Amino acid sequence: MPILEVGRQLVASGHEVTMVTGSGFADLVEHAGMSFVPLTGAADFDERDPQTFTPDIDRLSGLALSRHQVLGTFVQPIPDQARALATALQVAGHVDAVLVDATFAGVVPLLGHPAGSRPRVVGLGTLPLAQSSVDVPPYNSGIAMSAGPFARVRNRVANAVVQRMLFRSVQHTAVRLVGEVGGDLRLPVLDLSRMFDAFVQLCPEGFEYARRDLSDNVVFGGPILPADDAVQPPGWWDEVGSSGRPIIHVTQGTLDNHDFTQLVVPTLEAMKSLDVHVVVSTGGAPIDTITSPVPSNAVVAEHIDYRWLLPRTSVLVTNGGYGTVQQALAHGVPVVVAPGGEDKPEVAARVGYFRTGVDLGTRRPTPGQIRDAIQTATTDSVIRDNVRAFAVSARSYDPIAVVTEAAQLILGTPGEADTDEMERTS
Repeated sequence: MPILEVGRQLVASGHEVTMVTGSGFADLVEHAGMSFVPLTGAADFDERDPQTFTPDIDRLSGLALSRHQVLGTFVQPIPDQARALATALQVAGHVDAVLVDATFAGVVPLLGHPAGSRPRVVGLGTLPLAQSSVDVPPYNSGIAMSAGPFARVRNRVANAVVQRMLFRSVQHTAVRLVGEVGGDLRLPVLDLSRMFDAFVQLCPEGFEYARRDLSDNVVFGGPILPADDAVQPPGWWDEVGSSGRPIIHVTQGTLDNHDFTQLVVPTLEAMKSLDVHVVVSTGGAPIDTITSPVPSNAVVAEHIDYRWLLPRTSVLVTNGGYGTVQQALAHGVPVVVAPGGEDKPEVAARVGYFRTGVDLGTRRPTPGQIRDAIQTATTDSVIRDNVRAFAVSARSYDPIAVVTEAAQLILGTPGEADTDEMERTS
């Protein structure tokens, strides 16, 4: 969705855009005004059903889970991703820039060509930045971020262990698959961000760990927020939004929404006797997937537009989707995170480290833990001040302008050049 929004806004600015993504998203891409090239084979998985590409995910945790997910979502699709990208470049003809989600490792073969013989390639950081550093523990390791000489020694050792031992087989597989499509992977697969001509991390700089050895190609673009278009809220919002009671929003996102006993149900239980409104989003899952009774102070919807919900929300309870957390903070809403899989432990860790909410440290918190965390998130003065600072910072960025500058895309002025020669991006 963040990449879709980038493409939509580039189209609105006058660029011609082709989007390469899963076949299930063709309608969304075309509705946004872009041309569509589908992924195929192993690359065309449905991320809304993780069991189809990362089986046995429920029995793993920590680095074992991270290794399993990196292999299934980041490494094994590489050859088919590379072929789809090559097809898109061939169909488009002249291409000025390639904008790539940071997890799209199929771009590595293209990056292996000399800069002057290929389009400029810009990575877009839609997840917490994955770049090893002496200042940062390994991604998804669960090791708490800290500073000082001891922490730097610890980080050096931990990163070496992850790269040379725990992720060694993953790296070998990535090198082999990149080689199958004519590429050469010389960096650790989790350090892909270093390879791009430019890399735009889509968050405020103050929501990412400081690294003294951060690669020079990284710039911060702030979060991708939806355009402020007028959106008509549903009928039930008239009562909920105008009641004056605090609104607690809870969601497990659009991916990890198959078992609502993880977070939604215990939140409903925690809040059922309090003078609040609980607004639940199922992230597209059928409402009847919530089999437990829904209390009278709660409403449930499959999809909710944050442009009318978040300005009235007191706290967000979430499993840690990067975009969702940043949207809440950009509206001045503190967050309570019960981290699920994928990148969510890293999101939760940043929420805790930067004190913009509460990291519960478990994907299955109890009602009591949730109630206490909500109390802390809404009353702690440090959290309140940090969330306000995040909101001010987030609104100071123009992410599309940063992306456009990183991609070196400049629209021609009518009269100066033939319109057929205007820059295009894929």
